[in-house]
Amino acid sequence: MIAFWKVRMDESKTNYKALRAQAFENSDLKGFSLKERVLIHLADIGFFIFIQFIGMTLRYEVEGQESLIQCEAANKLPIISSWHDAILATTHFLRNRNIIVMVSQSRDGAYMARCIHRFGYGAARGSSTRGGLGAFVEMVRLMKAGFPGGFTVDGPKGPRHIVKPGACLLAKKTGSPLIPFVIVPKHFWEVSSWDRLQIPVPFSKAKVFIGEPIFVSPEADENALEEKRAELQHSLDELVKRGVQWRPSKS
Repeated sequence: MIAFWKVRMDESKTNYKALRAQAFENSDLKGFSLKERVLIHLADIGFFIFIQFIGMTLRYEVEGQESLIQCEAANKLPIISSWHDAILATTHFLRNRNIIVMVSQSRDGAYMARCIHRFGYGAARGSSTRGGLGAFVEMVRLMKAGFPGGFTVDGPKGPRHIVKPGACLLAKKTGSPLIPFVIVPKHFWEVSSWDRLQIPVPFSKAKVFIGEPIFVSPEADENALEEKRAELQHSLDELVKRGVQWRPSKS
């Protein structure tokens, strides 16, 4: 793994332990039935073993690391902005960097939160009554406290490879730059899901493409946010094109 940034969290703050416990420790499952709890634990462990095995066999090559160095030089933490189809490789590659991601309050969200905790991520889940809005507010709070962020910009349900406005709004609220981020495995299986999820073939090469930082003004209005969304869309599209050129054809 290459070192991209250092978390700026001041451990002397009185709320440090509370913030970290809220984001990085598993919540209880008292709202779920016994059967659901068993399924959550099994899914958590199963996905962790699967992603860990795939990820540890991949041979990475990185292009564009200077963008993250630029962030650190400006004393800014990034919002890693990626596509949902590469979530398996991305999760492993960016492990143990204290990145905060949004996770739902559903049963699927419960095992996902546990799984990503094993990889060193924090989960912004918000309250069960406020749903996605609560998770977004919690993510803003944690990022302002010094944690970097991660955002699958076409998630959670698509359309595939179409940037939604959430990441740009997060950049406006936090002052953190968006970092376009694409991982392209040389060989992979494709799942017939909405995102056409990519499962890298073990021991394959994978190339990481990192785009230039995109800053969003705290004064950005609706039109400015749309311009930044289009800029992020263009950057990610270009990185995907470079990945397709790097990867051999399947014929």
